[in-house]
Amino acid sequence: MDFEEYQKESKKTAMYPDIGKNFVYPTLGLAGESGEVADKIKKVIRDNNGIVDEISLIGIKKELGDVLWYLSQLATELNLSLDDIANENLQKLFSRMERNKIHGEGDNR
Repeated sequence: MDFEEYQKESKKTAMYPDIGKNFVYPTLGLAGESGEVADKIKKVIRDNNGIVDEISLIGIKKELGDVLWYLSQLATELNLSLDDIANENLQKLFSRMERNKIHGEGDNR
């Protein structure tokens, strides 16, 4: 499966107010699910000395799937393609790497 197919198929499962003109809902969902990923990682550190065991990995994978779903819905709400987002991000990162600007801060390195 590629991002284009995922974005198309995941949209079929979207059920929230004002779909098609509500970018706030998936933005809040993305923030919430990202927090759940961070919480799972925090518990790995607290409860398992930083070792990701099979049970933790399963939980993290599920939360990452939820992050992907909300990211996809947000992109759809903004008429953006996940394929384009992924491609442009890689182009940016490889450009930074080629120019030895992968470290540091700021969007326009």
